[in-house]
Amino acid sequence: MPPTEFAVQDPEQFAMNMARMLEHIGKAASAWVEPREKGETIETGPVSMAEVVETLSKVGEYWMTDPMRAIEAQTSLFAGYMTVWNNSIRRLAGEDLNGSAITPQKGDKRFADEDWQKNFFFDFLKQAYIMTTRWADDLVDRADGLDEHTKHKAAFYMRQVSNALSPTNFVATNPELYRETIASNGENLVKGMKMFAEDMAAGRGNLRLRQADYNAFEVGRDMAVTPGKVIAQNEICQIIQYAPRTETVWKRPILISPPWINKFYILDLNPQKSFIGWLVDQGHTVFVISWVNPDARHAEKTWQDYLDEGVVYGLDIIEQAIGERSVNVIGYCVGGTLLAAGLAYMKAKGDDRIASATFLTTQVDFKHAGDLKVFVDERQLALLEKTMGAKGYLDGSQMATAFNMLRSSDLIWPYFVNNYLKGKEPLPFDLLYWNADATRMPKANHMFYLRNCYLENRLSRGQMEIGGIRLNLSDVKMPIYNLATKEDHIAPARSVYVGSKAFGGEVTYVMSGSGHIAGVVNPPEKKKYQYWTGPQPEGSSTFEDWLLSAEETPGSWWPHWQAWTESHNRDERVPAREPGGGKLDPIEDAPGSYVRTKS
Repeated sequence: MPPTEFAVQDPEQFAMNMARMLEHIGKAASAWVEPREKGETIETGPVSMAEVVETLSKVGEYWMTDPMRAIEAQTSLFAGYMTVWNNSIRRLAGEDLNGSAITPQKGDKRFADEDWQKNFFFDFLKQAYIMTTRWADDLVDRADGLDEHTKHKAAFYMRQVSNALSPTNFVATNPELYRETIASNGENLVKGMKMFAEDMAAGRGNLRLRQADYNAFEVGRDMAVTPGKVIAQNEICQIIQYAPRTETVWKRPILISPPWINKFYILDLNPQKSFIGWLVDQGHTVFVISWVNPDARHAEKTWQDYLDEGVVYGLDIIEQAIGERSVNVIGYCVGGTLLAAGLAYMKAKGDDRIASATFLTTQVDFKHAGDLKVFVDERQLALLEKTMGAKGYLDGSQMATAFNMLRSSDLIWPYFVNNYLKGKEPLPFDLLYWNADATRMPKANHMFYLRNCYLENRLSRGQMEIGGIRLNLSDVKMPIYNLATKEDHIAPARSVYVGSKAFGGEVTYVMSGSGHIAGVVNPPEKKKYQYWTGPQPEGSSTFEDWLLSAEETPGSWWPHWQAWTESHNRDERVPAREPGGGKLDPIEDAPGSYVRTKS
């Protein structure tokens, strides 16, 4: 960076912009203070600061209570800083470091600007930061006196702290931000702090970080536009039937159980990415459960209510509309977990209407459930139950924040820097619009899910009870297609693999490339990613064993699934069915009113 790029070119304009920036910071502070002064309920986020401090203090206690361990930790840190200092001195002397410099992990986009490599000061900051964070991670990893859950939480919290303290998140320590601030005389910070104040006000005292231009999209206009009708509804959901686009259709219809943690239109994002539209084009009669965005009236709606008034209700409506009892079902994420429980529940009750099941990034065994387990222990559940008791539900922003924290270096801090420090409006992005379109969680349902699945892992072990019925997945013997995604932070591929063994019948386990969303919503026309197929998970086989024998195929998993489902449909075709089948009067056009309700 040339010396002139460090100097403010118009001190008067820069001073004026700093004053304007401080004015917007004041407005943000007022937006933060106002609801607290009024005594309004403030969402505290998925993790309290006290929880973070207490957990990390246990790591510090492990190292500091033993003098030898304390000396070891301090020596290691000092040696690391000496390495960074030595590298810098050698570089000042004109020596080529020949790869001995401390560098970011492959794929870390934060340090892409060339000044992180070329400029001595910023290169020193980068190396010192990377060395320190690796040292801190190592302290957590080697804290042998901690139980597994505490260590998991400590590693997760340390990652959040490290990501927050990255030099890329501050104007004075980020060369790109520094150049932009000097070049614009601080205009970027004025625009950024104006957005910051707006987002603080929008969050009613908490920062609602914008990730996309939300004004560019509207549900039913730009997304969720596959033609169909709402043909039934109750307190928990609407049932949508989509209009056919082929003269004949497969006799056996499809019912989709999406997650209620998010809205169903991720499967109908736009015509080019719509899994629902693609299913219709393949000749399927498609029904979707569109869950209500709950409020205080739904506080006591339980897991069983969501099963009886969601999945079973959907099957009843299908039978009324088109007279078909045999149905193929698809469950996505927690909608799949509910569906899996429903298969065992219906089996125990003698209900045999489900002929085959497809699970998309669905966990039924939560032993390897990943970083979401950080948020679930007895203490945190007690606090969460108390929080939800005030309103009867968990605000959607808390779940959205928890999911963003799983990948904070991608989903939080780049937007913080872009919006508030660069002063740039986020771009229109349909996926991130959907991600921000959060839903609430009813108290009874959510507590049952967290306790029975994440905390106690009861479903896969045959210990979950619904309506007095103990559920046994080994009794479920219908054909199952179980899709995992390779880079999933919510339903890890290993976790999905282990869960496959809980079922009693044929399970086709498939792993797609990419993550929880992109790995599922991957139209064949895009020719992106890949998927792997291999032997059925069973016995003592491990996920690593499966990977060694799996066969990779380029492109989307959708055609592979279509071939699988056709093999179980017995090639039966019937004339296309219009929504309602002439027996149920449509209530409104798809996507319906439930999905449009904002949190």
